[in-house]
Amino acid sequence: MVMGSKEKGDNLLDPVKVGVLGLGTVGGGTVNLLERNRDEITRRAGRPIDVVRAAARHPARPRTCSTENIHLDYDAYAVVDDPSIEIVVELIGGETLAKELILRAIDNGKHVVTANKALIALHGNEIFSRAREKGVTIGFEAAVAGGIPIIKAVREGLVGNRIEWLAGIINGTSNFILTEMLYAGRAFGDVLAEAQRLGYAEADPTFDVEGVDAAHKLTILASIAFGIPLQFDKVFMEGIGQISTDDVAYASELGFRIKHLGICRREGDGIGLRVHPTLLPERQLLANVDGVMNAVMVNADPLGPTLYYGAGAGAEPTASAVVADLVDVVREFTLEPENRVPYLAFQSHSLSDEPVVGMDAVETAYYLRVEAQDEPGVLADITGILSNAGISIEAVIQKQPAPGAETVPVILLTHRVREARMNEACERIEALEAIHGSITRIRVEALL
Repeated sequence: MVMGSKEKGDNLLDPVKVGVLGLGTVGGGTVNLLERNRDEITRRAGRPIDVVRAAARHPARPRTCSTENIHLDYDAYAVVDDPSIEIVVELIGGETLAKELILRAIDNGKHVVTANKALIALHGNEIFSRAREKGVTIGFEAAVAGGIPIIKAVREGLVGNRIEWLAGIINGTSNFILTEMLYAGRAFGDVLAEAQRLGYAEADPTFDVEGVDAAHKLTILASIAFGIPLQFDKVFMEGIGQISTDDVAYASELGFRIKHLGICRREGDGIGLRVHPTLLPERQLLANVDGVMNAVMVNADPLGPTLYYGAGAGAEPTASAVVADLVDVVREFTLEPENRVPYLAFQSHSLSDEPVVGMDAVETAYYLRVEAQDEPGVLADITGILSNAGISIEAVIQKQPAPGAETVPVILLTHRVREARMNEACERIEALEAIHGSITRIRVEALL
């Protein structure tokens, strides 16, 4: 018998008993939301949903939620081994312990809801396989874009569509930094320090600003969009640390804004998975998503482009997604496992072996910023190299040198070209004696 199903004669209106691993910001928000909207949630789920047990590293600490009716201690294994618990909510983060606890909960026949994007991106294939063997459900809406129901939208709302591409601002910290650099003209390091003070960025911000967090989320979205196994190791990642206020200003002068995007797109014989800074036309919807907000745009046949926008983090937005998963799990209690919505949108035996292509095969337009010696013929040399490589130029900005400076910034906007060809051209440009340092390259997307 699948845990959570009720034997004949049991009261189908008994509360569903939930155990929470991690009663911090999101855990407390989940408990509060279940209590505050209890009547609405019960009407939608068909049964009350009660958190009856929780594990926390420091049980005696003050909580943002009431623990009056919750058995709270430090032993997470006791929660997943408790025979009365029907659904385990994992909110502790990380990989090793979280994976161990989730697999143990599955082996105990319990359904699982998690907000752990790294765990799903890196180990989801194994977790989903084990869950199918045991006939239990895994909910992970909260793992991507906080309160935006993007997984449900792609997995269920767009089930009749063939998705062509998906692009999103899926890390609020990077978006906050780029927004401040645009509107306040502040340097990357200054804004990062403020983001840390405000709690938007961790003390070690690497996962946010280098694209790892966004890559975890993109891995999940790409699998659901294209029906491929989770493949985090094949995502191209580039962070925003090399973006200067000059680049932000030059992009604006050209009619663009810089956003840190996760993009998955059909690319010739495969699918491209990439996270990197991107120039977007300033009138493009995603270009106007500012601050810590998230947004995902999906282009599908026959629907065309749709945009999903909202808060990508925080106690209440993430709790909203956790509770949505809890309700979905409860609704599916009486369904046979084969009749439930597949984890990755496609039936497990129908997942595609379509390859993930490397960046060399990806085609985009480019923004190039070159520091060149202020002397005749340099611009002609640069444009000649691009022309010989078959790369067309859309726009050029050549600034006046600053007082006393020996170099001048040259900004070029190219038409679309394969990355491999652009790599070769940039190597030849950087080899010119009149060029100082490396070329700053930012990919350009119109998202049409």
